[in-house]
Amino acid sequence: MNINLLITILNRGNLKKARALYEKNEISPLIMMLGSGTATPGQLRTLGLDASEKALIAGVIEGSRIHSFFNRAKKEMMIDVPGNGVMMTVPIKSVAGGKTLAYMTNDGELNKEKPSMEFNNELIVVVLNSGFTDDVMDTAREAGAGGGTVIHAKGTGAKLASKFFGVNLAEEKEVLFIAERKDKKSKIMQAIAEKMGPQTSAGAICFSLPISEIAGIRNLED
Repeated sequence: MNINLLITILNRGNLKKARALYEKNEISPLIMMLGSGTATPGQLRTLGLDASEKALIAGVIEGSRIHSFFNRAKKEMMIDVPGNGVMMTVPIKSVAGGKTLAYMTNDGELNKEKPSMEFNNELIVVVLNSGFTDDVMDTAREAGAGGGTVIHAKGTGAKLASKFFGVNLAEEKEVLFIAERKDKKSKIMQAIAEKMGPQTSAGAICFSLPISEIAGIRNLED
């Protein structure tokens, strides 16, 4: 399959507009979540932005439609202008069942062409104990990361954490998303694991996903 999870992170005030863009292009929003940005006061001043609450919306898009959809998003939402949000696609390897696939793709036709396996950027996902996002983000920045978006969540792996790491992790969680270049990913993830990993109070568990297309972060697009 050549299908991707289309993720858009933007200011909450633009969530309705993003959802309308998805639906107009027959992309069913599968999930919408509320979160917060992690930009420092200095970064906000440099960009002339105010601190704002964020939202995440995600749906499924067929690979051959990505380029045209991104062009529409750049035209209608100016998503390629830094500060207006970030849009990215993450390849989906498999789906459990034909009905699930039909639901996720709005019963659209799928191109059988195999997706490209060359990925220059990756989405770093960090699951951590609530209240430690600033510490984890500071560690990531020291290792070369720019910024990220945090989503509030609830953990379910407390027993596993005790079994594998010998520590008890809090149930209240935050999920941090950091989009970065592939060549910077390892250093960032290693720093988080060593300084903020499961053996610490932050209890951070970190992994990454490939990004097939991205807009809204100029240094990654270039």
